[in-house]
Amino acid sequence: MADFTHFNEEGRAKMVDVSDKPETARTALAYSSITVSEEIYQKITNHEMKKGDVLAVAQVAAVMAAKKTWEIIPMCHPIPLTGVNISFSWEKADNHQFRLRIAASVKTKGHTGVEMEALTAASACALTVYDMCKAVDKGMIIGPTYLMEKTGGKNGDFKRIEEM
Repeated sequence: MADFTHFNEEGRAKMVDVSDKPETARTALAYSSITVSEEIYQKITNHEMKKGDVLAVAQVAAVMAAKKTWEIIPMCHPIPLTGVNISFSWEKADNHQFRLRIAASVKTKGHTGVEMEALTAASACALTVYDMCKAVDKGMIIGPTYLMEKTGGKNGDFKRIEEM
């Protein structure tokens, strides 16, 4: 089992020891989306949702999720994040629906990457939008959620060629 870094000698899962890895600048950018009805789109953009400013709350939820990723993903390390940024854009989808695109950018200077933090932030952001809007329509669709790019670390940089 020596070739599998996430398993111990007994074949059981373990958290990887990163203490010997060099501390480097690392970034990750993840995307998610949520497709909503025209009614929800109008209520969000006109600040008419009864629960408050949907995008402001979702942005805070995303930052909080990035900071707490290690608490919900079992083999993730607690990482001192140096930056988290969430941005939004709207696009028209099919059948009178609108897609909210979510970009979650995370940075650190550390021993391990921040891909999981970016993915968790993007996911929590979409889930928060759903939670705040479900009283209007439960038919919203979340996804896809994916890593767009990452920098730093021994495995080098990654950049997805096409957005999904």
